[in-house]
This record gives sequence, structure tokens and C-alpha cells, in this order.
Amino acid sequence: MGARWASRDGDRRIGRRALLVGGAAVAAGTAVLARDELSGLWWRAPGVAKPRKEGEVDYAGARWVAASDSNWRRADRPDDYGIDMVIVHVTQGSFAGAVRAFQNPAHQAATHYIVGRDGRVTQMIRELDVAYHAGNRSYNERSIGIEHEGFVDRPEDFTDAMYAASARLTAGICARYDIPVDREHIIGHVEVPGTDHTDPGPHWDWDRYLRLVRRAATKPA
Repeated sequence: MGARWASRDGDRRIGRRALLVGGAAVAAGTAVLARDELSGLWWRAPGVAKPRKEGEVDYAGARWVAASDSNWRRADRPDDYGIDMVIVHVTQGSFAGAVRAFQNPAHQAATHYIVGRDGRVTQMIRELDVAYHAGNRSYNERSIGIEHEGFVDRPEDFTDAMYAASARLTAGICARYDIPVDREHIIGHVEVPGTDHTDPGPHWDWDRYLRLVRRAATKPA
């Protein structure tokens, strides 16, 4: 997430441009939305609603707490947008603080998951939906975002329990979407083009993390 908790990006433009759909501007042919943007608006059409169960999670070890719907965009991934990436974030704050921020509609950002120092996992957005977390619309559409409780300049925040829980979570995501377990597909927020964030920072042990993800992937479910 980074120090300023700011991840607004082009996803917000979809909401504003969607107001033109069904209006006089469309009838007159003066507004044109790209095909990929229109595909993301399927759920706005009358009578179309993908069945969802309240409180359902994608990762069995997670507890569900819903983010504000101002902080994500409803989608039908991977059918409308393929998922090929996991993005690692650090909250720059507490677990509870991250949950509160993602429940706040004014925050305008959230990740799919938060992992605590103690290894607990909370899911706040369904994987099939697009979370506003990367600060880059294309990366948001193709990725799952995972926050980790702590601060980038405090290596002690990255506990054994956190690494293990996050690795199990990421291994499951990679298995569901056939994502390679490597540094091209599991990246830090700092590596997203156009971002000004620095997380997960220099103390995040990527070699250790990828080893744990690979190990978790080989264990029976």
C-alpha cells in the first residue's frame, strides 16, 4: 500500500464514463467505450446478476470482512480479465487500521486480502472482482492484491507466521489461475509501472517467500 495509502487510478474513470451508457450521448453516437471497458460493465445491464453468497471466501483460511464498494469494481474474472499476477503490499500501519481504511468509501483503495503478523488472513474483496490496489488500471485487472501488516522499515514485522500464511494464500491463488511461481508474476507494489510506492521494501525476503510458496504448492490441500 505504501505510506500515503493512495491507490486511485484509471478504474475510477470507468465509473464516470459508465454514466454515459444508456444516455443520450450513446444514442447520438458521441461516446465510445472500448470493448474491454464495456465487458466490465456487463453487470450493470438489466436482469444480469452473477450469483454470489454473502460472506463467501476464495481462500478457506480467510475470514470475510467486506470492503466498501467504492474501493473495488465488480467483474467476472478470469472470464472478462485474466489473472496472472499476485502483488505484495505492506500496510504501513496496523491490521485493524487497514481493515478500517478498506471499509471507508473515501479511501478509494483496497486489496483482496490482508495478512497479519500473527498469520491471520482476512479477505475483503472477491478474487473475481477488480480491487483498486496497484495504482495502475491494467495491473489491477490482472492481479490479486495482498496486504501485509507492518512497516517497510521494520524487518521484525515480517514474522514467520506472516510469511507462512501469505505463502499458503499465494500458492492457492497461483494454483487456481495457473500463475507461475516466479518474480515475474509475484511482484511488489513498488514494481508496478507508474507507482510512487516503495512496499514491500528492502526487508521483504523474496527468496524465502518464493521458497515457501513453492513448498506450500506441493503440499496436499
